[in-house]
Amino acid sequence: MELFPAMPLAEWTEAKETFHRFAQIVGKIRLASSNRRNHWWQVPFHPTGRGLTTRPMGGLGEQPLFCVDFDLVRHRLVIDVFDGRSAEFSLIGRSVASFYERLFDTLAGLGIRPEIWAVPFDLGDDTPFAEDTLHARYDPMLINRYWRILSQVVQLLDRYAADYAGKTSPVHHFWHTFDIAVTRFTGRVVKVSPDTDPVTREAYSWEVISSGFWFGDKERPWPAFYSYTAPEPEGLVREPLRPAQAEWIPARGSHLAVLRYDDVRVMEDPVGAVLEFLDSAYQAGARLTGLDMAALACPGGVTDPYYGQRP
Repeated sequence: MELFPAMPLAEWTEAKETFHRFAQIVGKIRLASSNRRNHWWQVPFHPTGRGLTTRPMGGLGEQPLFCVDFDLVRHRLVIDVFDGRSAEFSLIGRSVASFYERLFDTLAGLGIRPEIWAVPFDLGDDTPFAEDTLHARYDPMLINRYWRILSQVVQLLDRYAADYAGKTSPVHHFWHTFDIAVTRFTGRVVKVSPDTDPVTREAYSWEVISSGFWFGDKERPWPAFYSYTAPEPEGLVREPLRPAQAEWIPARGSHLAVLRYDDVRVMEDPVGAVLEFLDSAYQAGARLTGLDMAALACPGGVTDPYYGQRP
């Protein structure tokens, strides 16, 4: 099976827009039913051997402890309750409205009644999920390919994350933006404005160097690996990136380091190329923020100074 199969945005735009809304509905249930964690760590999905999971949520006497999974091999939505009950239904052939109605009816049948803001977030329209019959293309082949790429990228980002001994997020699949990210924190608190929206205030209350992957959108219609430093230090775009195909691009008043997925796919060592890119972008941000890279290094995930030595 190909490590990084082709995934041009134009080929799956309709399927992506439909599934993205499915994901936002389930993600909002996760947001409403989980304990708040710093920097929104409670919100994202994580991959499984068959798709995506919310991880367990609820419980503590407030509502049943339950979990919602996208099975992207069988293409079904699965709800498991921790008293042994389970329910599932097919994802194929559903509009957003049909998915929303079936999901909340199924949850109610299990005694689970989350309250969510039932409109899409930052997707260019405010059509309530319950009324959205326009987005109705679920393509099993393309959605399975998206999940296979996602799973490989998650493992790659996890390998990159291992080399940093400071505070590091898990590898997260954010359902609101549909990207995959891992974040290194420098430990420095950032003064945020009360006028900034609450999502951004929590996400960037500490200085970060964040790296990840997106599948493409209207603004940048191509999949790519990326990295950024926030707040962005002066001179970041003048810092070198590796390999040669990597570049700095403007993004919402700051800059992203970008390595396009289609360039990576044809490289002799795609995994090594992405790791080289992520490390070069990290070094650029770390140098300019004065981070002690040597003190925070743990190559291969090891901080034990005696690892590998015989007693």
